[in-house]
Amino acid sequence: MPKFKPDRWDFQVFGATADGENHSWNHEEFTALPYETVVGDLHCVTKFSMTRAEWGGVLAATVLSLAPPADDVTHVMVWAEYGFSSNLRFADFAAPTSIFATHRAGELLTAEHGFPLRLVVPQLYAWKGPKWVRGVEYMTTDRRGFWEERGYHNIGDPWKEQRYSYQEDPGDGPEL
Repeated sequence: MPKFKPDRWDFQVFGATADGENHSWNHEEFTALPYETVVGDLHCVTKFSMTRAEWGGVLAATVLSLAPPADDVTHVMVWAEYGFSSNLRFADFAAPTSIFATHRAGELLTAEHGFPLRLVVPQLYAWKGPKWVRGVEYMTTDRRGFWEERGYHNIGDPWKEQRYSYQEDPGDGPEL
């Protein structure tokens, strides 16, 4: 687990932004953004599920409004500590329940569960919402993230049981 150093932590939005600029918030600035809660599931690829959990933090929609993407953005790459990454379709990232969580059930996340920040995308498997998030890259084409490069499904829909790339549905995106 990474050691959290608030004076050195920042959250970045970069890539295909509408204004062509990189956007950055330090820890104090990010935690001052509007706090919201959502109720959503967390599904692990190992078939563990936590249903109807309350997540608190900053909605992905808030980040999108503060650092708008270019019109041709189709995907995002969420970057976390140690170079870990997870790719998402833009629509999944922008969903109303996608949240940069700082809390679960009203309690601050523990380091083990992603403190200070983890992305939760309730409609996808949990690997699509990494722990220890540091930023988002807006992309105009898809690129595989850490787990997808190692054989996990590119979409990760738990209701379709899209765990591994050999389950790829031709209608869900490019073949692996």
